[in-house]
Amino acid sequence: MHLKNAVTMKKSITLLFSILLLFSFTACDDTSTSADHSRNGEQTEEPNPEDLEYELVWYDEFDGNELDTDKWSYQIGTGTEYGLDGWGNNELQYYTSREDNIFVSDGILHIVAKEEHYNGMDYTSARIRTFDKGDWRFGRIEIKAKLPEGQGIWPAFWMLPTDEVFGGWPKSGEIDIMELVGHEPNVVHGTVHYGPDWPENRWQGDSYTLSGGERYSDDFNVFSIEWVRDEITWFVNGEEYFTITPQSLHPHPYPFNHRFHLLINLAVGGNWPGSPDNTTEFPQTMYVDYVRVYQLL
Repeated sequence: MHLKNAVTMKKSITLLFSILLLFSFTACDDTSTSADHSRNGEQTEEPNPEDLEYELVWYDEFDGNELDTDKWSYQIGTGTEYGLDGWGNNELQYYTSREDNIFVSDGILHIVAKEEHYNGMDYTSARIRTFDKGDWRFGRIEIKAKLPEGQGIWPAFWMLPTDEVFGGWPKSGEIDIMELVGHEPNVVHGTVHYGPDWPENRWQGDSYTLSGGERYSDDFNVFSIEWVRDEITWFVNGEEYFTITPQSLHPHPYPFNHRFHLLINLAVGGNWPGSPDNTTEFPQTMYVDYVRVYQLL
């Protein structure tokens, strides 16, 4: 072959190879860019909630012989010690840390409301929280519990803001994952509190009713929320029944994108359930199998 023709052919082959190589890199770059957009949340499609993967980040299975005070703190008294006489609801109990009112046995936390004269009150019970021991922003939060019943009985699993970014209650929010008023033993409520100071405060919520005459005192049920940025959804035994978003609270600020901690308590009396009467049997016990906190991978 003539040298000039050979050189020309060599240049053509080199040019063709360069074009193929450039095309290959461009295709790879396009794939990478698409993946980066997906990771950065720039795609228009939202992920299917059923595809979300959670990991367990905190839990209490109550497997020991006493309450784990590395995870929980007791709140004692009538609320006056916290500037909340009657715990802000005209409740009738005195909260204690006595084993008469709260203990762990056989893998179950027992919170017991009793009718008795104690420190000037006619009832005793218990209230615990994870404040500064377990504080989270977003996740799946759940409790498996069997609930008490009766006029004036008020068990709750709920959350309060750790940092009060928007100010005192209710401006920084309150998330009630589960509440039951004992004269409606087959109904639980999920609620948020927000907005201006009392009496201009606001709340929104919904309820979930067991069918077939069942009561929440009959067996354990799982009460949970799935909490992500700008949305909280409530569930009973995996069935969704209530959701809030910033649009739900408009025109009030949405305070639920900050850290919250957990509370479990069993109140007696108060503005919502009313006082016990002659139909109310004591003692009444809230049984908790576990509390778990999951967060997205």
